[in-house]
Amino acid sequence: MTSPSFEDIGYRVLYGRYVTRTDSDHPRYGELNGGRIMRPGRFYAGRFARALIEDAAAITDPELEALLDHGWRPRLTAAWLIGVDRRTSFRERLGGLLLDSETCYAGAGYCFALARFGTDADAAILTAYLDRYLPRTDLVYDQPEALGALLRLDARLGTDRAARFTGPDGLWAGWVRARSHPDDRPYATPRELRRRTDLACEFTDGWDWSR
Repeated sequence: MTSPSFEDIGYRVLYGRYVTRTDSDHPRYGELNGGRIMRPGRFYAGRFARALIEDAAAITDPELEALLDHGWRPRLTAAWLIGVDRRTSFRERLGGLLLDSETCYAGAGYCFALARFGTDADAAILTAYLDRYLPRTDLVYDQPEALGALLRLDARLGTDRAARFTGPDGLWAGWVRARSHPDDRPYATPRELRRRTDLACEFTDGWDWSR
């Protein structure tokens, strides 16, 4: 039996420290994926938010790169840490991962980070993603999260990039109609998608630490 390398051991430490860390009823990646932590009444939300902020400041760029090199759980977590700390040096990397869409779930984290960065460059990445994947009505990827992030950026930047997607005959309406099978998950209105993105982006910024 081959002994694990130092690199393997180091990654396992990173995985336990940042990805499966438990500051609530579920591992961190599970809370970030399901959005449970941001629902009203979560008594451990303050503890979770504080730990997330602290880890976002403490993790190094090489450690983030190592997490981004693996599956959806570390990628999702790394994207959130990048977004919370607004490490815009990762914009190109996250944009490439989002457009490639190699894994499930992680894309929501990339969209969160781009929304947090809050620039025209981030809006351009989200627009490119929607141009590529909204016409693919056979694919259920991160189209809702990308549209929510773009709507938030439009509101912050005073732009209107999302308008051509959200009109009555736009790509969003067509994609939703194609997802009308009862086994598919429900899809919210653009207004609701933006509200969800706002909630995610403001989760750590607006937390009342006295709670």
